[in-house]
Amino acid sequence: MRTLCASTLIGEFFVIGFAGLVAMKEPDLSTATVWTVCGILMALSVLLCGMITRPGGVQLGWALQILLIAGGFVVPSMFVLGVAFAVLWWASVHYGRKIDEAKARFAAQAQSQPSAQAEPDGTPA
Repeated sequence: MRTLCASTLIGEFFVIGFAGLVAMKEPDLSTATVWTVCGILMALSVLLCGMITRPGGVQLGWALQILLIAGGFVVPSMFVLGVAFAVLWWASVHYGRKIDEAKARFAAQAQSQPSAQAEPDGTPA
């Protein structure tokens, strides 16, 4: 799960940065405001990469998805991008957990099966 979620978060890092560039063209917003908000969200997306497997990591990821969608009120294209990344986030969490469960199941099966050691001539011991 960690790899899939981290990949989504790094993609969001770049999208937030590009959205900041677009938001700078808004005459009502100061450059400092745009980059303070974008900087916090970009830092959050990178920090979340390391927090995914910790308690509350996935929930913080969902909070970031909501903030990205809400960014559509400033940069309208963020409505579409925010929803797209929310779907990617769901898929990363959902399928990442399934992959982790399958890995654990295969590891348990490998440990429960005794390894048959063969003699140098190829016959079982």
